[in-house]
Amino acid sequence: MQYLISVIHDQASLATPDEHAAIDVFNDRLQAGGHWVFADGLASPETATVIDNRSGEAMVTDGPFLESKEYLAGFWIIEAADLDVALKLAAEGSKACNRKVEVRPFL
Repeated sequence: MQYLISVIHDQASLATPDEHAAIDVFNDRLQAGGHWVFADGLASPETATVIDNRSGEAMVTDGPFLESKEYLAGFWIIEAADLDVALKLAAEGSKACNRKVEVRPFL
């Protein structure tokens, strides 16, 4: 089963060199363990563009969808046998990146 581990951050700062190094070690461990699917960091929320085409005419707005103290800073998509394994890996990822994470299964 695949899971999304979302990295939640509350500051505009990027990962420090030490955090990058720890994330690289964690990513290597995911790959070696057969859990790796895909991962990446995201640019700051100010770079976002929201598109709403529900009314038949696309409305394009600069900036994040929500004004919030926390935002999605990056993510991992992992393969795990069950939620317990995904939660264990997410805890390791949270420690590596020094951020809160959220775990959600794909349907």
